[in-house]
Amino acid sequence: MSQFLVKDLSFKYKKQKQLLIENFNMIVEKGEIVALVGKSGSGKSTILRLLSGLEEPMSGLISFEHQILFDGKKNLEPQQRNIGMIFQDYALFPHLTVLGNVKFGIKGNAATKKEQALACLRMVGMEEHSNKYPHQCSGGQQQRIAIARAIAAKPKILLLDEPFSNLDADLRKNVRQEVRDIIKRANISAILVTHDEEDVKACADRAVDCPC
Repeated sequence: MSQFLVKDLSFKYKKQKQLLIENFNMIVEKGEIVALVGKSGSGKSTILRLLSGLEEPMSGLISFEHQILFDGKKNLEPQQRNIGMIFQDYALFPHLTVLGNVKFGIKGNAATKKEQALACLRMVGMEEHSNKYPHQCSGGQQQRIAIARAIAAKPKILLLDEPFSNLDADLRKNVRQEVRDIIKRANISAILVTHDEEDVKACADRAVDCPC
């Protein structure tokens, strides 16, 4: 059964005359990592914003299994969609420790939050750095923290917006495989936005072109 369905999605920003996204379609199967590829400015990141609820489409359908997230009549708020998103700059909270960042999106009492956050940090190999602050961690470590924070909220699907673009070439090569392994261990479906063919080869199960 298809896990995540996007059908005939269209969108344009208010100041634009022409559609940026027109009749875009995509299916993500359960546990699959799909790369959304295309040149800069083609609308890849905008599609992620539409899926997460940060922007509202003009028309189309977004659904997860039997739940409609958007259909023109219904439009769930971002916090109701349970979709995890990792931004290009990771968007970690500088005033919170690594553990504090991961605990942020977890519901429950203090003990539950800590236990669940430590389990997610253990999954990404960052448990021993739990008391550090983001600025004390390398680029690759910050990315793993961002993934742990996203996974901790138990999302239906994980959206990654150019997650490797801020890493140098050598680190990028290693981190790609790490990210794929982490997502697969968590058994979460994911959409990865990139324009780099190596990202697709190393991290994704298949690629979808952004025709916008």
